[in-house]
Amino acid sequence: MKTNILNINSLFQKKLFILTMMFFLSFSAFAQNTALFDQGKELYKNGKYQQAINAWMQILESGHHSAELYFNLGNAQYKLNHIGPSVYYYEKALQLAPNDPDIKNNLAFAENARIDAIEPLPETFFSKWYSSIAGIFTFNGWAILAVVSSLSFVALFLLYYFAFTEKKKRLLFASSMFAGLFLLVSLTMAFLTYDDFTKKQPAIIFASEIEVKTEPTMGSNVAFVLHEGTKVQISAKDGNWYRITLADGKDGWIPASDLKQL
Repeated sequence: MKTNILNINSLFQKKLFILTMMFFLSFSAFAQNTALFDQGKELYKNGKYQQAINAWMQILESGHHSAELYFNLGNAQYKLNHIGPSVYYYEKALQLAPNDPDIKNNLAFAENARIDAIEPLPETFFSKWYSSIAGIFTFNGWAILAVVSSLSFVALFLLYYFAFTEKKKRLLFASSMFAGLFLLVSLTMAFLTYDDFTKKQPAIIFASEIEVKTEPTMGSNVAFVLHEGTKVQISAKDGNWYRITLADGKDGWIPASDLKQL
C-alpha cells in the first residue's frame, strides 16, 4: 500500500514538474515574442523596414501568428515596394480579422499598386448577398456564435418554462424562438464558410512577372502574363506546377515556386 502511494506521489510530482516547465517555456516564448514585436515596431519607426521584417519573421518562425503581426509585415513590405509580399501579408491578416477597416484600407492601397487589373466575373444577387453575410465572421466566428446562440436558446426556454406570468412567458418564448432561429442561421453559415475555406486555395503571385502556360511544361504556349501581387485560386496540381484560375475566369499553369499559398 505504501509503495502504491509513493508511486502515485512520484507520478504526480513528475506531472507537476512537466506542467511547470511547460508554463515557464510558454511564458519565456511569449516574453521573447513581445520583445521582438516591440523591437520590430521601433525599427519600423526609424525607417529600417527590412530589419523590422527580420524581427517579426522570427516570431512567425516560432509558431506564433496574429492579425497585428501580419498587418505590420504587410506595412513594412509595402514600404519596400514589395507588392507581392505586402498583398500576401495583408490577406493573411484579413483572414484572422475579416472586418478590420485598417487592414482592408491598406490592402486596397497595395492592390492598386499591382500591374494586373482583373475584372471579376459578374455575380448574381444571391452570390453578392451570401458573400456580404459570410464575410462578417470567419468559420470559427460563426461556430462560436452558434454555441452562444444555443446556450441563449436553452437559457431562455428554461426561463419561459418556469415563468409564472403570461406576459413573461410570451416575451421569453418569443426571445427563445429568436435565439433558436439565430442558432440555425449561424450553424448553417459555419458549415458553409468552412466548406468554402476547405475548397478554396487562394495564393498570391510572388514572381515580378510570370508567363502562364496552357500546359504544365515550360515548352507549352503562353496563355497570358501575370505580375506580382495578383491573387489567384489554385484549382489543380501536377508535379511542381499549379493550375490557377483568375477572378475573370482565365486559367493556366505556373511553376509552384512563383506563388505563395495563403
